[in-house]
Amino acid sequence: MAAVDATDHAVDHAIDDALLWQILEGVIDDATVCRLIWERLGYEPVGDPATEPWRAGPATPADWAEAHPQAPDFIAERPPTVRLTRSIPAQHKQLLKEELGFRGYSVTELVPRLTRRATAVSWLLAWRRRADLRAEPSPACPD
Repeated sequence: MAAVDATDHAVDHAIDDALLWQILEGVIDDATVCRLIWERLGYEPVGDPATEPWRAGPATPADWAEAHPQAPDFIAERPPTVRLTRSIPAQHKQLLKEELGFRGYSVTELVPRLTRRATAVSWLLAWRRRADLRAEPSPACPD
């Protein structure tokens, strides 16, 4: 599996700490969370990006394009989220804690949707680190 790669193609959204906290807190809808990852994996919209499927593009890593020719739903589906987790380099696995100060969810919050959102944020942090796009750290993490 290819590691997180900082591709040269343009992406529509900056990945700053505030955005990452909004993902963790469920403020941003699932479709937008997926689009943030798709853009960085080189998937491209076919037609209207909000309503039409996204397909693997020329910048999509070959193993992703082969396994998921159509962009997967990282929040609703477990297998692509497992692939996403495995693509995070070992040295970036603790960025949720190190950069955001995220302490994890409580036991009552351990549901697939939230844990997959945490995986998405972890992957985006690793992408940001590899792309050398480190935003200024938040002064304090929300409680």
